[in-house]
Amino acid sequence: MTRFQRFEDIEAWQKARQLANAVYDASEQAPFARDFGLRDQVRRAAVSVLSNIAEGFERGSPAEFIRFLTIAKGSVGELRAQLYIAADRAYVAPELSEYLRDEAARVSKMLGALIAHLRKASCR
Repeated sequence: MTRFQRFEDIEAWQKARQLANAVYDASEQAPFARDFGLRDQVRRAAVSVLSNIAEGFERGSPAEFIRFLTIAKGSVGELRAQLYIAADRAYVAPELSEYLRDEAARVSKMLGALIAHLRKASCR
């Protein structure tokens, strides 16, 4: 399917894992930690990214992998939107919010490049 042997080898998955951990760290601090709805939703979106990369890879089909990478990319967008709300509510410092959004955008770009590569490879 790809040159990856395991989903853990995928750089986008590695970055998504780091991002999810950073989101967990940020969201366990008050006052963010007390907004249970947003805290839980932001965490679910972050975990969804790496989970969908892993699930798509493990399905073993290039088409399924692309589909799940697209879902992961959508979850990154959801996460970025939620991080704006967290910043608007002053749940995280502006610098941390910007860092998390930048990292999310970086993961999104990586996923987009991987999707494009896989689509091109499947057309050959």
